[in-house]
Amino acid sequence: MAQARTAGGARGGRPARADRTGGGRPRAAWRDGGVWRRGRVIAVLALLTGLLMIFHRAVPNRVGNLGSLLETFLPWLGLAVPVLLAAALLRRSVTALLVLLLPALVWADLFGGLLEPKTAAGGDLTVLTHNVDAANPDPAGTARDVARSGAALIALEELTPKALPVYEHVLAARYPYRAVEGTVALFSAYPLSATRPVDIKLGWTRALRTTAATPYGPVAVYVAHMPSVRVHFDGGFTADQRDTSATALGNAIAEERLHDVILLGDLNGTMNDRALSPITAQMRSAQGAAGDGFGFSWPAAFPMARIDQIMVRGIDPTSSWVLPATGSDHRPIAARLEIPH
Repeated sequence: MAQARTAGGARGGRPARADRTGGGRPRAAWRDGGVWRRGRVIAVLALLTGLLMIFHRAVPNRVGNLGSLLETFLPWLGLAVPVLLAAALLRRSVTALLVLLLPALVWADLFGGLLEPKTAAGGDLTVLTHNVDAANPDPAGTARDVARSGAALIALEELTPKALPVYEHVLAARYPYRAVEGTVALFSAYPLSATRPVDIKLGWTRALRTTAATPYGPVAVYVAHMPSVRVHFDGGFTADQRDTSATALGNAIAEERLHDVILLGDLNGTMNDRALSPITAQMRSAQGAAGDGFGFSWPAAFPMARIDQIMVRGIDPTSSWVLPATGSDHRPIAARLEIPH
């Protein structure tokens, strides 16, 4: 005689076992011992990411300048955290989740401060720098764009003999004073004096130094365009010429006698790049001190790095920002500065 089934579906009145394929399975998967064994590859990747951020300066430049390449795009390593987090959750790996705390905390320590609002009111002087791009199809439009910023000092890099008269014509009304050396220029609302080229060991002129007679006192202004860096499949990140120029520019600024100094230009490197330490060791970044966010300026279509810089010595930045794209492959950057009276 067949046994009757109970309402619970078990024979002889015994309760049925929970369906392993039902809603209880996800909880069980997090409770079994596999949560510590699963996801070891993910944990190793998280560990390597964290160590790479901690010891990025230990990555050598001897082979293809890999250290500088890593430091140029260092903030983007943070994207590995959400990717690895998703993978750890899918694998239900407690080990991977715990190890993932390392790169998350290191990234927050390195770059979290850049996400805090630091812009302050006030400031005496607005400055702007823009690599206008030698192939810019609309130099007149770019000149109008930067003039609308209201900056008292505008530095332009990568000027060509053909485009320079266009910028001079458009900017003449608002900026009656200018200093031009080679492919760089400074357009100023204030008188300029003691202008001279700065030798950055290129064989042609891509940097200048001048004195701006501001209402708050004389300010030494440097405009520079460091040599470009290139990524080659067979040679890596070639930046030797840029590094030599950075040392030369750093030496020139170190010898500057005026107390208040501003550096404007395309340095073809970020503040994290060790190769720029001859400059960054003695000057403050306006973006780092008073900007909101990373302030990426290149490439203009989808900025991924801040290789254009506004740096100061003896001056306090109060705000820093990136302007909309022009006809250049770089975006203009600007800052408001307070000069000690």
